[in-house]
Amino acid sequence: MVGRVVFRFFGELNDFLSRGKRGTLIRYAYSVSPSVKHAIESLGVPHTEVDLIRANGQSVDFSYRLADGDEILVFPPSIDGAKEDDIHLSPPGGGEGKFVLDVHLGRLVRLMRLLGFDSLYRNDFSDAEIVRISLEEERVILTRDIGILKLGDVKRGYWIRSQEPKSQLFEVMKHFHLRDSVKPFSRCLLCNGRIAPVDRESVIPLLDRQTVDYFREFHCCPSCVKIYWKGTHFESMQEIVKSLLDNHIPPGQE
Repeated sequence: MVGRVVFRFFGELNDFLSRGKRGTLIRYAYSVSPSVKHAIESLGVPHTEVDLIRANGQSVDFSYRLADGDEILVFPPSIDGAKEDDIHLSPPGGGEGKFVLDVHLGRLVRLMRLLGFDSLYRNDFSDAEIVRISLEEERVILTRDIGILKLGDVKRGYWIRSQEPKSQLFEVMKHFHLRDSVKPFSRCLLCNGRIAPVDRESVIPLLDRQTVDYFREFHCCPSCVKIYWKGTHFESMQEIVKSLLDNHIPPGQE
């Protein structure tokens, strides 16, 4: 027996649909009743982007089995109007700025670390490693690969829409409401470690004499021993931070 249901997706979930299916009812047929999660992902939307599902007006979770004639409404976290007894499917967390990025986001990770967001990245991470890190450390997966977000074990994830690094950063900050979490120059740009002040005497053997004589304050990453000081490179990075925060993420609009 063939069952038939209709789906409608709201907000940014339409980004995953072909143009003709956006903002309208989508007819879906099946021979063996699938879970609503399976059906949603077969239509192109990863489960990590879904916060609320209503079947015939009732809030349901991903395990709900479709029944002939169902009307399924699917919402992202950003949609207002949730009811008190709604089942929210997006796990808490991520707002504090803990992420793991896939291999396609190497340019984004430097900007995220510059603003102080805890961002793990390696250009040879496998999908399995990314998922493991996400689960063990409760990190949000940031990716340009929709497929990884459809893996069954994934709990937290977000598909980056933009292809340009600065736009990607603004997108992440807006989606996760990160403006108040910004802590520029608090993380190592190379390895993500937290940098901390160090005695000038301790870095003398590691730097050229001119640098040591001219500057008095130094910071070091304890993970990779990268040393930072407020030279001309620091001034240029300050300008980058100012541009990112003032020109593109106005207060109250994140």
